[in-house]
Amino acid sequence: LTTTSFHTEVSTVTVLETAKKMIDYSHGNLHDINHFMKVYAYAKMIADGEQLDPDTQKLVEMTALVHDIACPLCRVKYGNTNGKNQEKESAALIAEFFKDSNLPQDFTDRISFLVSHHHTLDQIDGIDYQIIIEADYLVNADESHFSGHNIKNMYDKIFKTETGKFLLRSMYQNCLENETL
Repeated sequence: LTTTSFHTEVSTVTVLETAKKMIDYSHGNLHDINHFMKVYAYAKMIADGEQLDPDTQKLVEMTALVHDIACPLCRVKYGNTNGKNQEKESAALIAEFFKDSNLPQDFTDRISFLVSHHHTLDQIDGIDYQIIIEADYLVNADESHFSGHNIKNMYDKIFKTETGKFLLRSMYQNCLENETL
């Protein structure tokens, strides 16, 4: 998997500022806040394990924080947070969220691409995308009570990073007792 290089130096907008803005954007919805903060924690761990360059690390962390930005809109517009609806609605929301950030356009474009594809498993084109998929899955497997069969399938077919595989094996070892890794 490749890393992403950016044409200009990534600005001084911090991951902390992004987290605070996203928490405020969530209007006290603790489920959403807890979800994206857990995804952020796992994405940071996996990115640390993969020893990403600082710009890609920042991109992964910021993407993890905003990956479900479309959930509130989707609840109102569609009555659910179906992944494909999130992907369809995300780009405009990401553009608005980062419009005054002074982040380079290619950086926010990549965040938008990742958020608009974070439920699409067959187009992973870089380590940043891979980490977002893995981190979100680690959280969703718990929140949605995925089966051992589902978890094993993801381990075998989708997870690629050593840190992500370690976390999946370690976290879901009880679900995997009857599955062979």
